[in-house]
Amino acid sequence: MNKLLKPVFFALMAFALAYPSSAQAKSQKRPEEVKEHPAFTRDVIIIDAGHGGIDGGTSFQNILEKDINLAIAQKVFMLLRSKGYHAVLNRTGDYALSDENHWLGTKSRHLRDLAQRKELSQQIPTLVVVSLHVNWGRNTAKRGGLVLFQNEGRSVMLASAIQDQLDQLYGFKGNIQHGRPFYLLNQIADPAVIVETGFLSNAGDRAMLTDRRGQLKIAKAIANGINYYLTVI
Repeated sequence: MNKLLKPVFFALMAFALAYPSSAQAKSQKRPEEVKEHPAFTRDVIIIDAGHGGIDGGTSFQNILEKDINLAIAQKVFMLLRSKGYHAVLNRTGDYALSDENHWLGTKSRHLRDLAQRKELSQQIPTLVVVSLHVNWGRNTAKRGGLVLFQNEGRSVMLASAIQDQLDQLYGFKGNIQHGRPFYLLNQIADPAVIVETGFLSNAGDRAMLTDRRGQLKIAKAIANGINYYLTVI
């Protein structure tokens, strides 16, 4: 493992161990399994809370995307763990992952941030990667969730499963889109999607995105979509 990634890696392990899944709590791991992967005895679901730290993402007045992303990501994490899935958060607080990337020789903070997120999926056994973001549109009438997929069949199926759940929540039919220009979707080898959880520019979406109960509803839709992909499709 790249020694410069160890602080992030061990932070993920500590968080995963602090919140064991129901499957972990009920079973005893073989010694050789524990030795091989202290925290990640199975492939995990990586929940990527977009932005963080100096990078606030999109905004509306004093509302920042990075805070919404983290709040929803934490709820998705807990819901998946309660279902027995092995899930981790790549960011557990308000900090930029670019600050932890000293291995990539570029002055671009944005590129270091994205590369750090990609690298995490290579350092731990990964089932799927779900990156959470908030959308913005000049047309304030635009609303609802939107899921972007890789040019890969499993990613398309995962995106479709999550999109269907978000459509039911918002009561609005959306269409998944190929995230062709997005670094994460181009660089991550495992099935990955970007979930735009709603439009901060739309008053109705904004009310849901900034309300704890609304965030939980969005998190449930995402978790249900992931569960459907892993168990039914």
